[in-house]
Amino acid sequence: MACELWKAKLDTYLDGELPEEEMGTFDAHVRNCPSCAADALGRVQMKRAIQVTGKRFTPSDEFRKRIQQSIAPKPRRSFRLGWILAAVAVVVAVGALTSTYVATRSVRNRVYSEIADLHVATLASSTPVDVISTDRHTVKPWFQGKIPFAFNLPELQNTEFTLLGGRMTYLDQTPGAHLVYDVRKHHISVFVFQERSLPASLDESPLWPKKLMFNMETWSQGGLRYFVIGDASAADIDSLAKLLKAAS
Repeated sequence: MACELWKAKLDTYLDGELPEEEMGTFDAHVRNCPSCAADALGRVQMKRAIQVTGKRFTPSDEFRKRIQQSIAPKPRRSFRLGWILAAVAVVVAVGALTSTYVATRSVRNRVYSEIADLHVATLASSTPVDVISTDRHTVKPWFQGKIPFAFNLPELQNTEFTLLGGRMTYLDQTPGAHLVYDVRKHHISVFVFQERSLPASLDESPLWPKKLMFNMETWSQGGLRYFVIGDASAADIDSLAKLLKAAS
């Protein structure tokens, strides 16, 4: 009966719409309740499947252009035609710039949200990693032949971080590496993908969507795109990011 009360708020939790003080309580419950963790994992996977399926039917630019041309009214000729055309050109130019900005921001937010979904799914999974080891020399070779690139992992001696292991993951149907670290009982996910396989302009906005409810850093280095995300402090996320940058 107790779990039914938690599950009633599960969708709100996964969307990051619970009050901030409830998010921590819900995080702790999901980590310690196999039933709610399995339910959370199932819903996250369904959400990602819907997102991937939806992209298959995105109208092409050519299709949009044909529709716009078919419904556009024919302009009436008059002595003011030149002024009207100039005004229209300005409006179209402003609209195009606005649409490009909104579309770019929407793509960034979608990518960040999917990264957060992958992190939450890992926390909810009974097997968060496929290769279990604190030794970077064991975890790194495990990815050889599974992903089309190589990467380096930092030396963690004399730091508060512990490598728990890794697994393969996918973002926009692109294979990548997912590493899991621990710092003071907080799990941090590190995702590595090929930069050329992901949407552009991921560095242009320093602000993440507020609903993510996680601290996150992302950067491009050596042709690879890195994401570091978790409920650890921003200082811990930054420290781990610096270790990864130095190792690369």
